[in-house]
Amino acid sequence: MKIEQIYTGCLAQGAYFIQSDGEAAVIDPLREVGPYIEKAHREGVTIKYVFETHFHADFVSGHLDLSQKTGAPIVYGPQANPSFDAHIARDGEEFKVGKVTIRAIHTPGHTMESTCYLLLDEQGTPNALFSGDTLFIGDVGRPDLAQKSNLTMHDLAGYLYDSLRGKIMPLPDEVIVYPAHGAGSACGKNMSKETYDTMGNQKRTNYALRANMTREEFIKEVTDGLLAPPQYFPQNVRMNREGYDSIDEVLERGVQALSPEAFEAAANAAGALVLDTRPAPEFAKGFVPNSINIGIDGSFAPWVGALIPDLKQPLLIITQSGREEEVVTRLARVGYDYTLGYLDGGLEAWVGAGKEVDTIESITAEQLAEQIKGENLTVVDVRKPNEYEAGHVEGALNLPLDYISEQMAEYPKDKTIYLHCAGGYRSMVAASILKSRGFDKVMDIKGGFGTLAKTDIPRTTSVYSNKE
Repeated sequence: MKIEQIYTGCLAQGAYFIQSDGEAAVIDPLREVGPYIEKAHREGVTIKYVFETHFHADFVSGHLDLSQKTGAPIVYGPQANPSFDAHIARDGEEFKVGKVTIRAIHTPGHTMESTCYLLLDEQGTPNALFSGDTLFIGDVGRPDLAQKSNLTMHDLAGYLYDSLRGKIMPLPDEVIVYPAHGAGSACGKNMSKETYDTMGNQKRTNYALRANMTREEFIKEVTDGLLAPPQYFPQNVRMNREGYDSIDEVLERGVQALSPEAFEAAANAAGALVLDTRPAPEFAKGFVPNSINIGIDGSFAPWVGALIPDLKQPLLIITQSGREEEVVTRLARVGYDYTLGYLDGGLEAWVGAGKEVDTIESITAEQLAEQIKGENLTVVDVRKPNEYEAGHVEGALNLPLDYISEQMAEYPKDKTIYLHCAGGYRSMVAASILKSRGFDKVMDIKGGFGTLAKTDIPRTTSVYSNKE
């Protein structure tokens, strides 16, 4: 028996490849399924099942492509209602994979079809729990993503309490918990950076598994402090439930080299958004006017999902040479399937063709410290509310990047806006969006709050009421 966790940092997502005696199962695969098929070939095993813990909201799973390419059936838990052929498991139903057994445990709460999979070893002993979004390391799944007209967030939290107490906590302490997500995912609020743990340690340390915790206490603590989920979540659920284009089609469509002239024509004809994925400092020095900068080397896919509300928005990309397929693939992971091509030769080719470029000015923390002594500057902190509360520039506005579209009216157009985040990634995203919306007086603070904290600029902490 062999268990491999395939963790993707950008999405803070764990997929699992389990093999025994020539057979394998994949749990919660990513959109690009080639690596699983290649792994099976290298290991000399046949993929027998594709297990899904639930209809994911934060990424598009590769279940359909993997099933189509391998012939392995897709397995969901009770109450799933996909628009494609799948085996809907009974609570407690068991599946043989080589010499091991995988048991479906229906655990409604995060969603009503949420199901954990318990791995029993060759001797029938519980070995590992693939807990999906039901149980995380340090947290549990948020109960507000599957609400219906007759099912509230508090109803779902109650179901989750019952699932955890009745079906998960009774498992032996030595069972290893393998969740679908870790720190950085928006599917929970208190996840650990660790990507697996023992059940026993979770019973001791996870606030939601506290002994003698009442149902009312659980519901209150699990629902308290939840921020609004990213706008793309419901659309990803729909794609996972109803189906989507093959990743092969998406890549063929998106990885097309376009000359500057063809790139410009496509932007005008299709109403495409130009997405520049280069590092923030490189973008600031020169970019195609009205393009948005979301760097590929940060939390790329989640920020695209949070800031581009329409998954069917046509996209044109500018990226570092050799990373075109990576960008298109990572966009597809969160359901952005309509990339029309990339700028062949990058910005250098654009400049060489005599096309217009724009820039974003930057200022160092030290320069800001000098200016702020004699002027009333408009400093905007685009970090999350909890980061702002922990310490911020005195008088700075907190307008989190997550809600930039909703809070656009709070940015003054007649003043220079000095933007910062923690280190510079998010502030450049914000600067590019503001520039594309007609804000000409935008200044990025190099190094973000990390460098500001080293100056003598007055700083403070405060209680912040988040504007959702």
